[in-house]
Amino acid sequence: MLNYDLHSHSTVSDGTLSPDALVRRAWSKGVEVLALTDHDEVAGYSRALDAAGKLGVKLLAGVEISVTWGRQTVHILGLGIDPENGMLLRGLAQLREYREWRGEEIGRRLEKAGIVSAYEGALRYRKGDLLTRTHYGRFLVGSGAVETMQDAFKKYLLRGRPGYVGGRWATLGEAVGWIHSAGGAAVVAHPARYGMTRTKLRSMLGEFIEHGGEGLEVVSSSHNGNEIRTMGQHAIQLGLAASRGSDFHDPGNRWVELGRLPAIPRGCEPIWERVELGGYSATPTKISVGG
Repeated sequence: MLNYDLHSHSTVSDGTLSPDALVRRAWSKGVEVLALTDHDEVAGYSRALDAAGKLGVKLLAGVEISVTWGRQTVHILGLGIDPENGMLLRGLAQLREYREWRGEEIGRRLEKAGIVSAYEGALRYRKGDLLTRTHYGRFLVGSGAVETMQDAFKKYLLRGRPGYVGGRWATLGEAVGWIHSAGGAAVVAHPARYGMTRTKLRSMLGEFIEHGGEGLEVVSSSHNGNEIRTMGQHAIQLGLAASRGSDFHDPGNRWVELGRLPAIPRGCEPIWERVELGGYSATPTKISVGG
């Protein structure tokens, strides 16, 4: 089977590698099919195409859309999208406008908590247009306020902490609708990360399915072995296809690497076998990545 990695980030959102450098690293790690899924943005795709064409990596246009569900933020991946689809682009533009305000508000709240020049500090870690909590986390580590990114989120950026700002993102139906309008497949990203009870997770997945969602990211760097097996069972029982992605952001994180993932559990139907994921290679011709 081809080595699929269907979840990755570049400097266009909160990754640390440029889109073309991300493709080169994916190729060096044995990835044969890569989806670039920046947060609420698709601008990196065109910048990655040339490297993908030269190296023979099949590159899928993708996106990770921020969604508010049940007062909680969840992420929906769009795989194999048309990155020039008007409905998708208008929806993402609305989310980025909110992100801009939210980024400034996080800085104001951290300032009140005694973190001096937090906004300016986070901007120094931003390499694209989006300012995210990850950039604040990197600033907090770099400034010595905390030792690790995990500490930064736990102490300052998660719900109930000084720098937390609740999301006002897309609805589940909007996210799936935008993805489908762009010809892509909708997949719930890293479901075990949300810390939902089984009942709550099944409720969210049920609504996702009602809107036409196709897949669940069963294999993720966020999931341990037990979580992979549990999410695989959810996928089988609910008739969702299984996806596989590293959620790679930074080569400095030795725990998360492109393409270094377990296989999809037996009994699950891979997303690339369920649907033909549209890909746009170095030429504008659509390709099939069925494995």
